[in-house]
Amino acid sequence: MERQGDEVHLNETEATAGVKAQGVRYVLGFSLLLVVIAMSLIWILGSVLH
Repeated sequence: MERQGDEVHLNETEATAGVKAQGVRYVLGFSLLLVVIAMSLIWILGSVLH
């Protein structure tokens, strides 16, 4: 961290406060896929049983 008058300058690690996780994108992609499948099944079963 570096101060220049009233400004504070941080490097990338200090600004993000940790490690950038790569697993988050896989969890989000897998969750999105599961939601699409679940909603499709509900929609298909609803129209077949109605």
